[in-house]
Amino acid sequence: MSKHKKNTRAVSNAVFVAVAVILIIIAAVGFALYATKPSTTSTVTTTVPTTVVSTVTTPGMTTTSTQTVTATQTVTSTQTQTVTSTLTKPVTVNSSGAFYNGQVITFQYTAQFMCTPPATTFFPNETNQSKAAMGCEVGAGNISAFPKNAAPVFVLVPAFAGLSIFGPTQLNATPQGFPTFTYNNVTYVITTQCGAAGTMTACPDHMTYIYSPAFTAVEQALGIKNGVFNLPEGVLPTPAHDHLVTFTTNQSIPWYIVVVLVFDPNIFPNPITGQCQAIVPSNTTNPTANCLNNIQALENAMMTYDSAVGKANAKNPIWTTLVNTDLQVVVPGITSPSQLMSATNSNMVLYFSDPAIYPYPI
Repeated sequence: MSKHKKNTRAVSNAVFVAVAVILIIIAAVGFALYATKPSTTSTVTTTVPTTVVSTVTTPGMTTTSTQTVTATQTVTSTQTQTVTSTLTKPVTVNSSGAFYNGQVITFQYTAQFMCTPPATTFFPNETNQSKAAMGCEVGAGNISAFPKNAAPVFVLVPAFAGLSIFGPTQLNATPQGFPTFTYNNVTYVITTQCGAAGTMTACPDHMTYIYSPAFTAVEQALGIKNGVFNLPEGVLPTPAHDHLVTFTTNQSIPWYIVVVLVFDPNIFPNPITGQCQAIVPSNTTNPTANCLNNIQALENAMMTYDSAVGKANAKNPIWTTLVNTDLQVVVPGITSPSQLMSATNSNMVLYFSDPAIYPYPI
């Protein structure tokens, strides 16, 4: 997370209505590489004037003379030159990152996502919503409808960043699609492995819009009755997020999504290093102890109450509407860590392999 000064702004219905979602082509990201050029040997031939003193001895007489002559000299030298250069390495367009066992690994997407069964199976009165979101929803799920070898991937949403998770700059997201979080008059940019849908940092092979009854609840709490972005009520762009997995594989398999709402900024990992930063004062001995870069930390965070949560989310409509407790994370529809590996709260499936390759992107 990086920080800079920034003024906070209230979110109003007018702001929502004014926002237009623009789809942007995914941009390439560059990394700085530094190189040292190897030693080189060069031979230089120069012609220089040289003074020669000679002594000539003849019988009965010794003569000393000084002469200036021209001599040719060959000098061989070895030079080592260090050059710093910046090279650009484009991101593979079908890749992103994930956390596994405390490390950051690479995702390689292999097929288009699937939403099964369609949203109308769970929400039969939301026909328009299902069409706009291509049948994708968060709020219910049926694991038996997924492919038999599907495994869970936990999608970590920095819900403490409020409405900026959805990407519009009018809601305090960055132009790149990252959410922001303000505490104690300091604004932090929350970099994520996937930016919000429709922005330059959005991940490939992700759904653009999803429907959730939780979105409807937040909209209504803000006085919005007809949806936002010219979308049906309860339909919003896929928010910025990170991934957490419990194993790695070089084979492409289906993964079903379990959405996790993270309300404690102290345990949201950096997408490159996997480490966490203490931002908000906490009543715990170690505010970053449950850094969400492994499954055990997620299980612990589901049961951990931390005073940092209330301090961080006092003006956050997502938290005040849906949660309003000091739990570090909330997994909608899943109340016990024992359910994490056997239940889901969405109908969305992604196809990818997640080799233990660090760092990403490859």
